[in-house]
Amino acid sequence: MKKSKVLALAGVTLLAAGFLAACSSSKSSSSSTDKTLNYIYEVDPENLNYLISGKASTTDLTANVIDGLLENDNYGNLVPSMAEDWTVSQDGLTYTYTLRKDAKWYTSEGEEYADVTAKDFVAGLKYAADHKSETMYLVQKSIKGLDDYVNGKTKDFSTVGVKAVDDHTVQYTLNEPESFWNSKTTMGILYPVNEEFVTSKGDKFAQSTDPTSLLYNGPFLLKSITSKSSIEFAKNTNYWDKDNVHLSDVKLSYYDGQDQGKPAEQFAKGALSVARLAPTSATFSKIQEKFKENIVYTPQDSTSYLVGVNIDRQSYNHTSKTSDAQKSATKKALMNKDFRQALSFAFDRTAYASQVNGKEGATKMLRNLYIPPTFVQANGKSFGELVKEKVASYGDEWKDVNFDDAQDGLYNKEKAKAEFAKAKAALQAEGVEFPIHLDMPVEQTATAKVQRAQSLKQSVENSLGTDNVVVDIHQMKTDDVLNITYYAASAAEEDWDISDNVGWSPDYQDPSTYLEVIKPGGENTKTFLGFEGKENAAAAQVGLNEYAKLIEEAAAEKTDVNKRYEKYAAAQAWLTDSALLIPTTSKTGRPVLTTVEPFSAPFAWSGAKGRDMASYKYMKLQDKPVTTKEYQAAQEKWNKERVESNQKAQDDLAKHVK
Repeated sequence: MKKSKVLALAGVTLLAAGFLAACSSSKSSSSSTDKTLNYIYEVDPENLNYLISGKASTTDLTANVIDGLLENDNYGNLVPSMAEDWTVSQDGLTYTYTLRKDAKWYTSEGEEYADVTAKDFVAGLKYAADHKSETMYLVQKSIKGLDDYVNGKTKDFSTVGVKAVDDHTVQYTLNEPESFWNSKTTMGILYPVNEEFVTSKGDKFAQSTDPTSLLYNGPFLLKSITSKSSIEFAKNTNYWDKDNVHLSDVKLSYYDGQDQGKPAEQFAKGALSVARLAPTSATFSKIQEKFKENIVYTPQDSTSYLVGVNIDRQSYNHTSKTSDAQKSATKKALMNKDFRQALSFAFDRTAYASQVNGKEGATKMLRNLYIPPTFVQANGKSFGELVKEKVASYGDEWKDVNFDDAQDGLYNKEKAKAEFAKAKAALQAEGVEFPIHLDMPVEQTATAKVQRAQSLKQSVENSLGTDNVVVDIHQMKTDDVLNITYYAASAAEEDWDISDNVGWSPDYQDPSTYLEVIKPGGENTKTFLGFEGKENAAAAQVGLNEYAKLIEEAAAEKTDVNKRYEKYAAAQAWLTDSALLIPTTSKTGRPVLTTVEPFSAPFAWSGAKGRDMASYKYMKLQDKPVTTKEYQAAQEKWNKERVESNQKAQDDLAKHVK
């Protein structure tokens, strides 16, 4: 499955990147080092191969045990990691990194294996290319000669623009300038690998349940992985930056999402360091009473969850349809833009989110655009404002729509009925019979996910009428759902009509990281939209070739960032109008209880090193739960310091140009 940081819909997501981002002290609760973080996880890793996997279930683990050239500090700036320093040529094409001499490879037992050298970075990229990495799209068109090597036009990897100048200097040559290149270095595909070790392991390298199948150069060592049970890390006491590793151990326990109140109950017992609260659970009132001064709503992050639309469904092993006519009717309906818009406007996202956050916090996690509206800015306007201006030209249905986060700008029953009326007239002219049946899979043990699916069903059917549309929910075992959505091996195995098991977290700081992957030939069309390849009849019919042209036009703008973002906003506007992807929520924006010292871990809008709980380095634990007042004070302090720090980092960029 070719995708980077694709996310299965989380039943429980605990912390925002911003929530754990900057330094703060607590007068009432002291923090100390060498404590154990007890946390949860929901999806087993498919493997531990950071060079070829882009799934969050893998990268969330490997980002803690493998370091790349750069990482994020607590304000979102890129700072040295394996690279002590770096320079970029005047033309923006050549990046040269000087590696630290004290970086080592270690076994899972903490025994020194070898130095980390420049050759390891060359070997890492070659391995990724040779093994058809799911994340190759991140660098394939960026690094000189790499596209030709991947496509077999040359078999000589020395023609690729990465080389070891000496043991401690690695150099990358790009095809064109990329202002966001350095942010890509936090992704696994650009991490190093020891070639001798990989050769010795053969096909047993980076196996999902075997910590000995990896070498480690990062802050933690994987000690054990037991499927659907536990994952354990220990501090790498020989790590070059061990003074900034404040946890002695990290213990993750598997959680299937069935008992929504369990995490909070475990937190109350001291068994978890962090717990997301479930306001709809039976035990919430007791937890709320006990921890009334400690409930914190995390800010929204850059992860977007969506409802995907399968425009080219081929499998019907999980369906409520009883005839070929019903299958055909659904396909034709999903190909109709007015029908898809009707679904989007008929969907009450506030009710959907309340199944996770309760009524009080429902709007705090809502998202109305695939790309967060504040992800980038151009000419003094947010990305969301740019999109609003451009999408208005597509029709009156977009007039005065609010795309800001934390409110539902899309739910509108009148608009839903109006768009459906247009769709129904066109579809009936094609001989389509109603109602349209939409199959939607959901994990039967994940209570919050089931409730969300039922909420979606209720609002869509209430808005459009069950004589017009019926959402058929299929409650299935977790593995069965994952195998036909998140882990489906091919588009033919994407066995659904609509699915909310779709999510995306950006790889780098540019709108292209969201938009490129869903154009025809993109890496995530299978999981998001149910088709594969550049040439697909369904994709052409819904206009995705037009979308691809907008993306290509934006990508061609290399020098003027404002113009580049304007053009990507035009592509997002097209995507919004198409209603092929229906935004629902961010990953965070949820109530939590935590003993993690506020803002003590890295922060980033993109990449693998500063995303929600993607890095345990720098993280500190308090003796007592964080209070709401402590958090608010820490956030105010961090917001002010971040602006200053980001500006200083921007001003310092010039010193790297040689």
